[in-house]
Amino acid sequence: MKRFKIFVEGEADKKFFEDYFSHLFGFNAPESINKTDDKNETGGKDKLKKVAKQMEENTDQGGVNLVIFDADKDTIHRRSELLKVKTEIGVDFKLFLLPNDNDNGTLEDLLEKIINPDNQPVMDCWQTYEDELKKVRIPTKTPPTLTIPAKKTKIYAYLETLHGETKAEKDLVKDRNRNFRNPAHWDLDAEYLTPLKDFLTTHINNTEV
Repeated sequence: MKRFKIFVEGEADKKFFEDYFSHLFGFNAPESINKTDDKNETGGKDKLKKVAKQMEENTDQGGVNLVIFDADKDTIHRRSELLKVKTEIGVDFKLFLLPNDNDNGTLEDLLEKIINPDNQPVMDCWQTYEDELKKVRIPTKTPPTLTIPAKKTKIYAYLETLHGETKAEKDLVKDRNRNFRNPAHWDLDAEYLTPLKDFLTTHINNTEV
């Protein structure tokens, strides 16, 4: 394997890719997985500018840069926005957009697709909860419709239901402490991960650590 660096957005992404990388390749590479999120940098271009020097150094040393960001609400626009960075700040990278490099969405959409099937009733209950919230109207609220909790909240709730009530167990729900290699919670061999698996194996199997 050649050198490689994976650039993701936030803490949850970093932990997922550390665990998924270990699952795929059989060894840990946390030093090669970098989060780009910062309180002052919310746009994709800003995040990549922040790590441009790391990318340049990695390229100069013969390495490959992999950028794995959320597609968000418009995959086509997001891809175009990020690929423009190659020219604008002069970096080279391969791009994959979560959840599957095709659909709109985020890391949380991917995670929802790879839960242990035995735990699907938890997600079914959450969907019922969302459906009921959509029916509620609060006269004192403008607009009177309720705000549906973010997808991050859904994943948080999913894990919280599966862990105990002690502080130590509740800490396991936090982004940096999640164990994606726990088969009771996640299926890292799920078919839904095939596009991501192919992307990583294609660009990493032929690279040097």
